[in-house]
Amino acid sequence: MERTESDWLKHLISCHDKERSELKRLNAYYEGTQPLSYMAPELQAELQETVRQVVINWPRLAVDSLEERLDVEGFRFPGMAEADAELWRIWQANDMDTQSQQGHLDALIMGRSYVVIGSREDDATTPLITVESPLDMFAEFDPRTREIRAAVRRWTEEGPDGGKVEHATLLLPDATSFWVREKGEWAEDPELARDDHEIGEVMVEVLANRPRLKCPNGVSELVDVIPLSDAACKVATDMMVSAEYHATPRRVAFGFGEEDFVDANGRRVSAFSRIIGRMWATEKNRKEDGADVVQFSEASLSNFHETIKQLAMLVASLSGLPPHFMGHATDNPASADGIRSAESRLVKRAERRQRGNGGTWERVQRKVLRVKDGDWNPDSRSLETIWRDASTPTVAQKADAAVKLFQAGIAPLRQTREDLGYTQAQIERMEEQDEQAAQDAMQRIMSGDLAALEAGPKPPAEPAPSPEPVPVG
Repeated sequence: MERTESDWLKHLISCHDKERSELKRLNAYYEGTQPLSYMAPELQAELQETVRQVVINWPRLAVDSLEERLDVEGFRFPGMAEADAELWRIWQANDMDTQSQQGHLDALIMGRSYVVIGSREDDATTPLITVESPLDMFAEFDPRTREIRAAVRRWTEEGPDGGKVEHATLLLPDATSFWVREKGEWAEDPELARDDHEIGEVMVEVLANRPRLKCPNGVSELVDVIPLSDAACKVATDMMVSAEYHATPRRVAFGFGEEDFVDANGRRVSAFSRIIGRMWATEKNRKEDGADVVQFSEASLSNFHETIKQLAMLVASLSGLPPHFMGHATDNPASADGIRSAESRLVKRAERRQRGNGGTWERVQRKVLRVKDGDWNPDSRSLETIWRDASTPTVAQKADAAVKLFQAGIAPLRQTREDLGYTQAQIERMEEQDEQAAQDAMQRIMSGDLAALEAGPKPPAEPAPSPEPVPVG
C-alpha cells in the first residue's frame, strides 16, 4: 500500500529515534564525555569527589588523523584537463570547504552524514547545499534500486510561550514539505510553502563511512577503538587512584590518639590526613609505651605505564595509525623513508575514503546542475572529484618525482603542478603568469630583441680544441 506523506514522516521519525541513542554515544566518545567503564559503581561513588575520570581520547585521534587527509579541491568533467570553474564557484558560495570537512568528520564518527541540495529564492544560479548531522537527519534506501527513497530532517525552536516546538522537513522524490508538531500531532507548517519540484529524485545524498551491501548507512570508525579506549581510561584512572593512596610514602602511627596531633598553635589536626606533604607532630614522647611512627615505601606506577603502552599499540594496529602518533617514540628519530612506511596504511585508508566520498560529492554536483539548469546533464554522470594528496612525502622527493615525469613527457605541466600539491586557484594563477611571460617574450622578439629567443637553459659549450704540439729541434 502506498504511504501518504504523513505516514512517511512518522515512519522515518520512528526509525531515526531508534538510532539516536547509539549516535549520541558515539558522539560522546569523540568529545571525550563518555562514562567510565570497567570500574565498580561503589568505587566510583566513593572516589567521585577525590579522583576524576582520566580520558585518553584515542577516538578523536583516530578520527582526526584520517579526516585531516580528506580535502576536496575541485570537480572535473570527462575530457577536461582543468577543474570546472562554475561548480567550484557554487561550492565556494555554499562555504563547502568548511561544510565538507564537518560532513567527513561526522561520517567517520557516527557512520554517516547527509548532504541536502535545494534552490535559493534570491539566486537561481547558485543552488543551496547544506551538510546535516545524523543526529538531526535520517534517510531510507530503496532495497531494489539502492537509492534514497525518502528522508527527514528534524529541528526544534523556541515557541512563543517559551516551550520547544518541533519541526521537520520531509524530502520525497517529487516534493519537499515542511511540518510542525502541535498538540502531539504532525501537520504541514502553514508558514512554509511546500516545494513540488517533480525532479523524480530525493535531493539528498549520504556521506557514508565504510558502507557495505547490507549496511548502506556506513559504520563508525570508532567501533574498534572504543573498547581499547575504555580500558585505557580505566587504567589511567586507576593510576591516579594509586597515585593518591600509594605513590607517596604512607605513614602509620602506633600508640597515639587523635588528641596527640596538634599544629604549632595547639589546634588539633587530623591524624588520618591524606594530604601530601602534611607534617605530623606531637610533643609527647611515648616511645617507652610502645608508641611509634613508621613509613611505608611508595608504590611504583610503571605497571600502569606498560599496560597503557600495550593498549596504544593495539589501537595503532587496528586503526592504521603510525606508532609515533600514539606517543611511541625512540631515542633515534625515524628517517623520512621510515615515516612514510609507517603511514602507508593510514594513507591507503584515506584514499579509500576519498573514493567512496568522491562518488557522493559527484552525485551531489549532478543534482546541483539539475537544480541550476532545470535538466539533467549527461556529462555529470562522469564527473571526477579532485582530492588533495593524502600522503605526506617530503617536498624534495615530491618535486623530484614530478619534474622527472614532466621532463620525460609522461605528465603535462598542469598535472605536474597538481602532483606538487598546488590548489586549482594557485595553478590558474601560475598559468596566467606563464601566459603573460610568453606574451612579453613575443613582444620583445617582434621589437627586434633577439635575446628573448635565448631564454631558457643553454646547451653546454663545446670544449676548446687543444693546442697543437710545438716541434722541438
